[in-house]
Amino acid sequence: MKRIFIPLLCLLSMVSLLTACGGQAELQDGYYTAQAAEFNFGWKEYITILVKGGNIISVEYNAENASGFIKSWDNAYMQTMLHTNGTYPNEYTRYYASQLLEGQGEGGIDAISGASSSHKTFQMLEQAVLEQARKGDSSIVIVDTEH
Repeated sequence: MKRIFIPLLCLLSMVSLLTACGGQAELQDGYYTAQAAEFNFGWKEYITILVKGGNIISVEYNAENASGFIKSWDNAYMQTMLHTNGTYPNEYTRYYASQLLEGQGEGGIDAISGASSSHKTFQMLEQAVLEQARKGDSSIVIVDTEH
């Protein structure tokens, strides 16, 4: 009886460990993009990630206007936002992107004061882009980010 019980107990322990570790599907290698469906105050936010070896190795989070100009490059916008909100796009976009890269989509993203609207949008885009990466679907996913 002991001969059967001990291997059975070991097998059950291994199955429970594998089940606990397999809660989230592995990310498929490739480039993935999630983009806001609509412009918000003249800007459409997006996230693009590069997955290699099942890990996120690059994250770009930014916004562009109708002509394709990148929000983080807009110095006039930066000055205005810095004086009114205490932060600016080149700061918070890099911060949110680095949080996603460091956490590999497993942890929460802390909000920066003055960029809470972008934080909410980032979270919605993050969920969508990670889902695309789990499925291995490299088409651009459009996300309704109105909140």
